[in-house]
Amino acid sequence: MCDNPFVASRDAVTKALQDARNGRITAALASLRTLQRLHPRDMEVLSVLGLLLTQSGQLDQAVHHLKTAVTINPALPGPHSNLANALINAGKFKEAEFHYQAATEADPTYARAFMGLLIARTFLNDSKGALNAAEQALALKPDWPELSPNYARALAAADRPADAVEHLEAAVRRHPTLAPLRSSLLMALNYLERPAADIAAAHRDYAACVTAAADPPPSDRSPERPLRIGILSGDLTTHSVAFFADAIFRHPPADWHLTAFSTSGARAGDSAAAEFRRMAHSWCDAATLSDAALDAAIRAAHIDILIDLGAHTSGGRLTALDRKPAPIIATTIGYPNTTGHPHIDLRIVDSTTDPPDSDRLCTERIVRIDPCFLCYRPPTNAPAPALPPADAPITFGSFNLLSKISPTTLTLWRDTLAAVPHSRLLLKSKSFADPTAQSNFLARARAAGIDTTRIDIIGFTDSIADHLALYRRIHVALDTTPYNGTTTTCEALWMGVPVITLLGDRHCARVGASLLRAANLPHLVAANAAQFTELSARLATDRSQLAMLRDNLRGMLGASALMDASAWAARFFGAMRDAWRNHCSAKAS
Repeated sequence: MCDNPFVASRDAVTKALQDARNGRITAALASLRTLQRLHPRDMEVLSVLGLLLTQSGQLDQAVHHLKTAVTINPALPGPHSNLANALINAGKFKEAEFHYQAATEADPTYARAFMGLLIARTFLNDSKGALNAAEQALALKPDWPELSPNYARALAAADRPADAVEHLEAAVRRHPTLAPLRSSLLMALNYLERPAADIAAAHRDYAACVTAAADPPPSDRSPERPLRIGILSGDLTTHSVAFFADAIFRHPPADWHLTAFSTSGARAGDSAAAEFRRMAHSWCDAATLSDAALDAAIRAAHIDILIDLGAHTSGGRLTALDRKPAPIIATTIGYPNTTGHPHIDLRIVDSTTDPPDSDRLCTERIVRIDPCFLCYRPPTNAPAPALPPADAPITFGSFNLLSKISPTTLTLWRDTLAAVPHSRLLLKSKSFADPTAQSNFLARARAAGIDTTRIDIIGFTDSIADHLALYRRIHVALDTTPYNGTTTTCEALWMGVPVITLLGDRHCARVGASLLRAANLPHLVAANAAQFTELSARLATDRSQLAMLRDNLRGMLGASALMDASAWAARFFGAMRDAWRNHCSAKAS
């Protein structure tokens, strides 16, 4: 027994951290709250309590305790930085910036606070300030791999995606086995117009980050028994992935068991997260779990097939799969490329996104569920579709991410605008709220030959309903390439707006075609650039066709394969059953 109260407190804090990493977050928080009552001015107790409350999504309480720590000793940089971290998670970016700045003023050598400033300013659409903070952090720690993904995000936010990739490639050369760093690079590569084979090769190199041997758990090899499915995702919340994951949760086979492993912290009042939690048979809050603890949780749930929805996206947890915690691991929906992870068995796509010759680009075995690997669930509060006013100029539009507007995309849009005199282009992306990004983009557009006085730009709207209402200003939506829209394409169609897409040479450049074909709109898929311009111009000037689509497209979409959730689920889970049979057959032989 320890008689020293300080040592006992430190031991209790250490145990609470261990409990949280091993999935015992309730016990960890209970212990820390008891400690905090006994030692109300203990900075370490307050800091760790705030950290775990943040990770568990209890953000108001986290901010309360961390503000107490700042009040106790406002001259220390650590409490300011810890409070700012919680404020970032709470979406209070301006207040977070203030406390990160206070931390740097308290200690100008506190590099982590400069990285916090970088993150806060990126969220505040101040890429110029974010990059300045990044340079200050790099001056203190010139080779800091943890900084690199955040630095790259700021570069991309400033409409400098090629610079972001160049920075990440240099960092990966220095640290080739750091999985989070390489994941950031792979995600960023999808936005560039490099050859698909080169991007696939970069994904195969991810194997260098996986040094653990596969050690899948034993399982009952009965091929026809009810299966236990796991869903691993950081996006089971109000997120674009949620619109496409819904059918998995809503229509599993009656005797199967569905467990969700959510790697994002719970958010109070998030209706989408609450609905996913209600539909799952079991739920694991995995945000605070270490990789080893998440591996153990998946094994303890006796998962037969684990379906990853994130891969190299920001919510992905590929590193938790390094020992292969389920007999079969599949990936789908959330990431537009192969994962490169040697222990992921299947990648679920369709014959449009991934025709037969694309197997060579993937490390997983391709499973195609046709006609589309996606099933869309629209938002419930969408306004009614309506055409722009009769006297409005013909307006093309795109609400895709700024980072998807490639040089080829600009050329397509230039030629389309030229084909329809006096037409306009309406663009909406949250990145356009950043003055630096908007300036850099307009310079790119002018260099591509576009008269930028014909472009209207919008950054933010207050709600999803307001966002969708903007489609009433658009006659025809234009897709991006080589990284197509997904949610934006479906939203446009739901609002009665036809979308023209160019059929490309890789998965992310063919998703638009897959969606349109599933929606019974194959005639909106262009085979080449000239046809893209011709289709866009012809449709935009056909007022009767536009009126018909605005009145009927929502109903057409609702009756199509793209929104037939029960039929899609039958195909999806049928593919999972086939994969399980193949697994059992291979084991038996």
